[in-house]
Amino acid sequence: MRAIVVVDKHWGIGKNNDLLFRLPADMKHFREETEGKVVVMGSNTLLSFPGGKPLKNRTNIVLWPGGEGREGCTVVQSLGELFAEIDKYPAEQVFVVGGAMLYRTLLPYCEGAIVTKADADGGAQVFFEDLDALAGWACFSESEPVETNGIRIRFCEYRNADVKKFVR
Repeated sequence: MRAIVVVDKHWGIGKNNDLLFRLPADMKHFREETEGKVVVMGSNTLLSFPGGKPLKNRTNIVLWPGGEGREGCTVVQSLGELFAEIDKYPAEQVFVVGGAMLYRTLLPYCEGAIVTKADADGGAQVFFEDLDALAGWACFSESEPVETNGIRIRFCEYRNADVKKFVR
């Protein structure tokens, strides 16, 4: 399992339950990485999508304690249920897509992260872990800068040297 996220230069990821920027190149990258695969999210992330509908052409798993079932996604009530569902798929096919609480909870269990770094300050209210400062995490790949919608971005890949296993 890997996380996939876009961060500003302070590792900010969101404000008012929305993304900080509209970055067409990042959205294309996100689609290319996740289409046909499994995306794992919290309920606020699902509700932030247009119409509160799951992402098309992906298997959507939503951790939503007390939440109702939704067409086009599997709703799980607990971390135990979430890991039981995730275990049905090859690890390299599973992406954690947000929000902040789910990233924080699942990051120790992720083998890696695909991070789009935006060279801008988005005035974030919620943040992702600074993987450059987090023990066990290291960047192993970084693209050349690309400009999209007036903002320079780089696509970076990180590995976690200390992946935790979920114990039921």
